[in-house]
Amino acid sequence: MSDDGLITIASGFSVKETIVRLASTVTAKGMTVFGRVDHAANATQVGMPLRPTELLIFGNAKGGTPLMQANQTIGIDLPLKALAWEDSTGKVWVTTNDPAWLARRHGLGADVAGNVEGLRAGLAAVTKAAAEA
Repeated sequence: MSDDGLITIASGFSVKETIVRLASTVTAKGMTVFGRVDHAANATQVGMPLRPTELLIFGNAKGGTPLMQANQTIGIDLPLKALAWEDSTGKVWVTTNDPAWLARRHGLGADVAGNVEGLRAGLAAVTKAAAEA
C-alpha cells in the first residue's frame, strides 16, 4: 500500500494517447467511462499554462457497490479515476488512487478485503495495459 494513497506508473505514450488507450481498455473489460477531464485545455481557457494533464473517470457498479454497502462514504472516492500527466521533462505518468488506501481511509473491514484486492488488481491491469506498448 502506498503511503500517500497514490500509485504512479510511467507511460510510453502521450497523455492523450494514454487516456484513449485506458478508455478503450476499461470499456473492453466491461466498465463504464463516466467522464474525461482535460485539465490543460481548461487551464488554457482561462489563460493559464498547464502541461498535458487528463483525468479519466470510470468504474463498474459490481466492483464499487460492495464497498459502498460496507461504508457509503467511499462513494466520494468512487468511481475510479486515473490521471495521465506530463512532467517537466516531457515524461508521461499515470496516477491512480490506491484502492487499499481508500479502504483504510473509509474504515472498510475484512468482509470486503477480497473486493478491494480485486479492484486493486483490476486497476493495476488496466493502467498497465494503457501505459505499456
